[in-house]
Amino acid sequence: MSNIQPSKPLFPFKTIQWTAESVKQIGLELEHSSPETILRWGFDNFGPGIVMATGFGPEGVVLMHLVSQMRPETTVFYLDTDLLFSQTYELRDKLIEKLGIHFERVHSGISLPEQALRHGDTLWAHDPDTCCQIRKVIPQRQFLAHYDAWITGIRRDQTAFRANILPVEWDYANKMVKLNPLAAWTSEKVWEHIRENDLPYNELHDYGYPSIGCWTCTKAVAVGADPRSGRWSGDTKTECGIHLPSIKK
Repeated sequence: MSNIQPSKPLFPFKTIQWTAESVKQIGLELEHSSPETILRWGFDNFGPGIVMATGFGPEGVVLMHLVSQMRPETTVFYLDTDLLFSQTYELRDKLIEKLGIHFERVHSGISLPEQALRHGDTLWAHDPDTCCQIRKVIPQRQFLAHYDAWITGIRRDQTAFRANILPVEWDYANKMVKLNPLAAWTSEKVWEHIRENDLPYNELHDYGYPSIGCWTCTKAVAVGADPRSGRWSGDTKTECGIHLPSIKK
């Protein structure tokens, strides 16, 4: 029998002392729960202390659809690296119109010209890890410091790093609770939800771009290839660093 108590608002939110072990237990108990149940647990336990992250991938679109129905006032943030495709910004605007999403733009304090002066014109080409740290990891960490939990759209079958994620887990890097409501979903199920609900998506997906990041580091891939092989093509890098494995270092 599950030890999870019926969902009810817990105020004030900061009074609960979450630990890695207690969060892991909740993640295991919610393993076979629907994304809606996982989100409801998060909303009931964190209220305004929970925020959603999106890179505007199809998984994010699905979650924004669910969030807009369950708790429309939830803030959804995105990392604007100044290097996003124009189609990504177009999708953002479509989601505002269709779902009424309240987006928070999170941006590095270092402009591209400043970055070029410090590290060279094409840092993303010769040191993508540092580029991701400057434009994504550090800004996100600073933003998340104001919250107690965050929602992501990552799935187990996306990369080896994500293969063992739980629907709810402890984020050691940011010292907070992390919800992955679509952890067990397949890409097919994600796209089925998008089609059934007539949701907008990045039009680049129709042109061989299954995974989309910055235009400098994203290429189209051949049919049947690893969906993320177009990210940092020619490099062993597969993660930008914002979704580190949830194990204690």
